[in-house]
Amino acid sequence: MAKKNAVAIIPARGGSKRIPRKNIKEFFGKPLIAYSIQTAVESKLFDKVIVTTDDEEIAKIAKEYGAEVPFIRPKELSDDFTGTGDVVKHALNYLKEHGEEFDFVCTIYATAPLLQPRYLIEGFEALKNSDAINAFSATSMPFPIQRTFKLDKNGRCEMFTPEHYGTRSQDLEEAFQDAGQFYWSKLDKKSSEIMFGKDSIPIILPRYLVQDIDTLEDWIRAEYMYEAVKKSAQR
Repeated sequence: MAKKNAVAIIPARGGSKRIPRKNIKEFFGKPLIAYSIQTAVESKLFDKVIVTTDDEEIAKIAKEYGAEVPFIRPKELSDDFTGTGDVVKHALNYLKEHGEEFDFVCTIYATAPLLQPRYLIEGFEALKNSDAINAFSATSMPFPIQRTFKLDKNGRCEMFTPEHYGTRSQDLEEAFQDAGQFYWSKLDKKSSEIMFGKDSIPIILPRYLVQDIDTLEDWIRAEYMYEAVKKSAQR
């Protein structure tokens, strides 16, 4: 059995509801998933870039942009309740059954048009040269979480940490969040920790390169951000 080094796995289900056909919806002239595939290929980190999908049209487009689609994902792994971890595990098991094992896996979301190869590389190098088990994309929160509030049942404000109402922002500890772009893992080690735990290295991205795309409002914001980044790079 030939053992390779790294594989990229891009989950892309066909049944997105809030933005229909989101993964292949056109984004600045290309299907959205094309950006993740091409960035993975451009990084030159991977022996294989795999798209796991339940959708024949997504599979066809993924192949056109340089990914491999060695199987169509089973329906039981393609509903609203299946986690990404189960989808990646299925893909790795499939590859192992067909004679391919890897040292590292990088799960890349299909909805990451702002992802840049250098951050994939940074994540890989940080993980490879440490005793950590995971490395993932993260970014800083734009506002101190200690001063945030929720709405009560009457629509009134209720602070999560009211003791910090009078604390200066610069005196509060900075917080970070998952950027939702990529997740590196070593495959020869297991962790009992969650991804956002002590076995993981966060790769901090600038906030102008981070945007979840779950709603139409998110999509429009991502378009503005992508266009601004592109114009800045051309200067």
